[in-house]
Amino acid sequence: MTITRIPVRGESPYEVVVGADVLTEVAAAVGCPARALVVCADRVSAAATGLLRHLLAAGIATEQYILPGTEADKAVETLARLWDVLASFEVSRTDCVVAVGGGSTTDLVGFAAATWLRGVRVVHVPTTLLGMVDAAVGGKTGINTAAGKNLVGAFHPPVGVVCDLTFLASLPDPDYTAGLAEVAKAGFIADPEILDLLEADPRAHVRELIERAVRVKAEVVGADLREGGRREILNYGHTLGHAIERLQHYRWRHGDAVAVGMVFAAALGRLGGHLDRPTADRHRTLLRRLGLPTSYDARAWPALHAAMRLDKKSRGGRLRFIVLDGLGTPGVLDDPPTELLESAYAEVSAG
Repeated sequence: MTITRIPVRGESPYEVVVGADVLTEVAAAVGCPARALVVCADRVSAAATGLLRHLLAAGIATEQYILPGTEADKAVETLARLWDVLASFEVSRTDCVVAVGGGSTTDLVGFAAATWLRGVRVVHVPTTLLGMVDAAVGGKTGINTAAGKNLVGAFHPPVGVVCDLTFLASLPDPDYTAGLAEVAKAGFIADPEILDLLEADPRAHVRELIERAVRVKAEVVGADLREGGRREILNYGHTLGHAIERLQHYRWRHGDAVAVGMVFAAALGRLGGHLDRPTADRHRTLLRRLGLPTSYDARAWPALHAAMRLDKKSRGGRLRFIVLDGLGTPGVLDDPPTELLESAYAEVSAG
């Protein structure tokens, strides 16, 4: 299988490599004679032994540290333990950290790399669909707190991302399905061809879907790393989605929560006069077809509304939502009235 290289431009350019059996690409990203600390999610630790062999063969000294690889890892206590590991391995600014796992692993390890010695190099090897199309690309890192999801973090672009598609063969179906939400998001905000492929057969087109979704994100973050403008569009569905994750104590998969959030954003856009009904309805139809949730408990609205006010896109207490003005045409709805929010959520809670 050929290798696809997708450039991410901007102040710290790097490549996203997509293909099967491409772990040999990690050594090139790490560089030699650097040392590498490989921080690996437990689920893929056995499969990652091949990566360790490739690094050693390239003359790169390695150590391995295994994490549970769950959303619960994204806590200050786990971050502190990881700092201790970096200290024990004596990681210096000429060394590199390699994160192998899903989005929670790359988020946490990326933040550890961003804060250790005020920033050391990191290579991401995402092993889930969501990690490949979203979490590992773009340089956002962070942990969760009691106040909300990813409220503590840093922008720290990796020096490379290697998406080895062979990891997907062992990915549990619920995790694969959850990852499709972020793929669909890329279709709704920028590349409608993605939606056509999802409606046809997502399993048959998985590589093209990944590459298209990565290209969408690469174009956006290359132009706006620190979310000063256009990068906001990548948060489509995330304002309500993050609030749901918080209420669920992060037991819901990120993609599942974002799917509900996109249905809400579509309803908000339609009721606010931005989006036509067929495109809004397409959200629910497609996401249901993919096996994703599209509704949430009506009784949760007060708690969700309060949680959304801590969203990173809020400005001076004013809620901001990414909505669609049309398929592939995102915009911002600033400080919508409470009545509009309640009407949109009523459509979500109605199922």
